[in-house]
Amino acid sequence: MSAISSEPKEGAAGPAEPPQDFFDARAEFASRFLAGEGLEIGALHLPLAMPPQARPKYVDRMSADQLRSEYPELGGWTLTDPDLIDNGELLETVADGSQDFIVANHFLEHCEDPVRTIGTHLGKLRPGGVLFYAVPDKRYSFDHRREVTPLEHMVADHEQGPERSRREHYDQWARLVDTEDDPEAPEEMQARARKLEEKLYSIHMHVWTQAEFLKMIIYCRERYEEAFDIEAAARQGLEFVVVLRKQGPPPEAAVPLPPPPPPGLATRVKRRIRRTIG
Repeated sequence: MSAISSEPKEGAAGPAEPPQDFFDARAEFASRFLAGEGLEIGALHLPLAMPPQARPKYVDRMSADQLRSEYPELGGWTLTDPDLIDNGELLETVADGSQDFIVANHFLEHCEDPVRTIGTHLGKLRPGGVLFYAVPDKRYSFDHRREVTPLEHMVADHEQGPERSRREHYDQWARLVDTEDDPEAPEEMQARARKLEEKLYSIHMHVWTQAEFLKMIIYCRERYEEAFDIEAAARQGLEFVVVLRKQGPPPEAAVPLPPPPPPGLATRVKRRIRRTIG
């Protein structure tokens, strides 16, 4: 994994440049691990390119028209029309143990209780099912001025309720992200934060580097009694992608395995090589 020796300081001109990419993590992991029937949460204008063996339904908290009104900056984009209107953190309309995979890219950072969200998603999977997550590394995004969210903070949000820190998140967003180059008066920033909080506007509640995000994933694995394994993890551009597999046999192979070689083939190949060398 790549690393940067020092965090960008508050007031820095912009985010750091992400290290060079060597492969397309989303496409590679999707082709290897996604198969069967599943969900993609919050696809908006960038749904994951699914392999042929994966059959997704799309979930969002609003219809496409409502999302376009909520996010006018996406007005020029084609938005994914959801099949299910539901809260992606709770998935109350989805039966437990009914899905082969759940994809949620750039979603967990919006969740007030990501520990609960991961546990909920695990419960919706069949044995052997897959969770596919991508989150932004805060060093390479508009969150670069914010401090990494400590694991202890997210554990407290889970155990005591996320409302305990909700105001703090909106205040931080208004002060360090949703602001112009010219600093505003503290009263103006607080007023803007309260307006966003009143609407429960979807901001990045938590921010991570890839290492800190993996700490949370490992914590969740322990908290949920090793209910899943980490199948793959890689950085791509400004984001970090992980694939988690629920305990149990995969529902079906994502990539069909080649047929076994005919009996004696290896021996015949070795003899041919020896004759050629001789």
